[in-house]
Parts: sequence; C-alpha cells; structure tokens
Amino acid sequence: MVNHDVIILGGGAAGLMCALAAGGRNRRVVVLEGSNKVGKKILMSGGGHCNFTNLYCEPSNYISANRNFSISALSRYTQQDFIALIEKHGIAYHEKSAGQLFCDLSANEILNMLLTECRQAGVHIKTHCNITSVTKEDHFAVVSGGENLSSGSLVIATGGLSIPKMGASDFGYRLAHQFGLAVRDTRAGLVPFTFSGAMKELTNRLSGVSLHTTLSTAGVVFTDSILFTHRGLSGPAALQLSNYWMPGDEIYLNLLPDHDAMSLLLQAKTTQPKSLLRTVLSAVLPRALVLEFEQLYWQKSAEKPLAELPDDVLLHVAKYLHQWILRPAATEGYRTAEVTLGGIDTDELSSKTMECKRVPGLYCIGEVVDVTGHLGGFNFQWAWASAQAAGQVV
Repeated sequence: MVNHDVIILGGGAAGLMCALAAGGRNRRVVVLEGSNKVGKKILMSGGGHCNFTNLYCEPSNYISANRNFSISALSRYTQQDFIALIEKHGIAYHEKSAGQLFCDLSANEILNMLLTECRQAGVHIKTHCNITSVTKEDHFAVVSGGENLSSGSLVIATGGLSIPKMGASDFGYRLAHQFGLAVRDTRAGLVPFTFSGAMKELTNRLSGVSLHTTLSTAGVVFTDSILFTHRGLSGPAALQLSNYWMPGDEIYLNLLPDHDAMSLLLQAKTTQPKSLLRTVLSAVLPRALVLEFEQLYWQKSAEKPLAELPDDVLLHVAKYLHQWILRPAATEGYRTAEVTLGGIDTDELSSKTMECKRVPGLYCIGEVVDVTGHLGGFNFQWAWASAQAAGQVV
C-alpha cells in the first residue's frame, strides 16, 4: 500500500490548485485523474484562451442553496491572488469585457503554470485512473487500477456532469452518497436554450444572427448578446439566464434595450414618412430578424409607409420589440453545458476549510459542490478559492 498525506480525486482546475497548495506545505500529495489528461476544461475554456477569473468577483455572482457559503473562501483567496500567480509566471492577459480576464496566447499557459507549481511542490499526478474502491477506517483507502493507496485526507474534486465527452461523470456525487452526504439535485447550467415546432424553425432560419438584448425570467435580468442557433438561443445573455430558468417557464426578450421603440417609430414617422417599418427597424436590428418579426406581428402593415400607419399599430410593434415572450422546450443539457448546478450540499461542509462536518478528513471542492458562478470567469475563481481553502489545511 502506497501512503500519502493527501489523495485528490480529479485533476481539473480545483484539484490541481488544491494539490499545489497542499504540496507547498510539504504534504505528500497524489492527484488521481480518470481521463487521459488533466485540465481538459481549462484548455477548452474561453475559446482556448481561458477566462481564468473576473476583476469584479463577488459572492452575489454565485448560485447556491446557501448564498453565504462562498463568502469565506472567495474573501481569503481573491481574484487578485490568482492574478499575482499568473504574473509571477509571466503570463500575458487582457480584459475582454466586464472584468473578464483571458490569456493573450493560450489556455495552455494556465495549465502549464499549475503543473509547474505542482511539480515544484512534489505533487504526483496520475492519469487513466479507474477507481474501484474508496473506503475509510482510521485512514482513507483508495484502490485505483489495482494499486492500493492510503491517506489521512481525501479531496473530492471530480467536477460536475457538464460535457461528458471530456470525461465528466457522477462519480463525485456517488462517492458523497457513499459517505452519507446530502447531494442537491443537479441540472445543466450556462447552457443554450432549445425550442420546438415553429419557434425551432424560426431560430434555425436565423442561425448565426447575433444581437445585444435584455433577457429575463422569474425576475432575473441579464443584458448582453444572444446568438440564434439551429436549435434555439445561445450567447452570453441566454447562457446566464439558463441558470435561473426552470422547465415550463417563459423568457422575455427586449430586442431594443438601448432604445425606446415607440419614440423611435414616431420620430421616423415624422422624418421618414414614406419609409416602411422594415427599413426603419433594420437600422437598429438585424434585417433577417426584422423580416421574421414582420411575418409574425405586422404582415398586414408591411407594405404601408409609416405615414399611413396609425399610432396604435406602431405601439403594437413596439410592444413586441420590447417584450418578445418565448417558451423554451428545454436546454441542450449536459452535452454543451459549461457548468453543473446543484451538487454536494454546502450544509455538509465547513465554509472555511471545505471539510465535511460528519466525515473528518474528507473535503469537497470546485464544481462538485453546490456553488455555481455566473458566466465570465467566476466558476474558475470558485475553483481556485475553494481549492486553496482546502489545500491550506489538508
């Protein structure tokens, strides 16, 4: 049996960060990764440039049954702490929008940085690990590929269910259940919406069209771009809203968040009386979308100049532009989801150390825990912060 101080299950962002933190304290650490390579989600994130944190990271950017749980970890390992680490390694980065930070060159730089830090801390990393047994008596015993390992501390950093083709599985949740921990229902988050019937046909025709909008549902509002796809709606605003949408709920699109549609149309009626609605609206909206709206909501008025349209018709048009009500059929699910909502109940964990209250020596960090960030680097910051919280004490 190979003895270690710490066994970390999962070689993603949280697992590697926890490993380097624990290894830096001269702990004997081994990371067990089930797939053929560590850090796969790091490499694919941010279009290959890794949106590694956000300058404006706050607990309010996170979803959890306990909204206060993330405060401790986030306050003790901040975005500035992670920025200091990448600057130490000479990694060039830039702010894309709204505090989102990306590598100038490649996400590989972030992974290589973590691996370098792990190597310097004496961390052992194993891939292709098929874990067949995890037990605890006076210590944790893990059987992986026929090898027996033991440790005083075990860290579950196995991630969620999102993007199964990259090796995601429910192993962390099953392990939590094995140790008697409560696990909150999971669902796909930061994921595109899908539609059925006529609306699916419409989004398919508009596939590739992008615009700045405000989306809302159940009192939650996001203003950002959306992208029509052959199956539905994607883009930052749609992905953000998916974290709050529940099946059967309607979503509301304001296609002109920066304009008063009625004022715009009334002014055009005065200054461009011979123009058609489609001409005026195509100046502020993608023409393909205007033509679809024309067929849906004002087909009878399509060929009439503005001067001949009563104000109540313009009011009708403005209403739909500011509140287009849609009912998604579903989301694309874990196949394309960036994160998993829900997970190991935070009531089971210490917010200071991420240790399980009822299972001494067992820690849960990162996406496997019921803490999910908004789009824009927040989920990576939770990975770094929760991992550091555990890595300082395991």
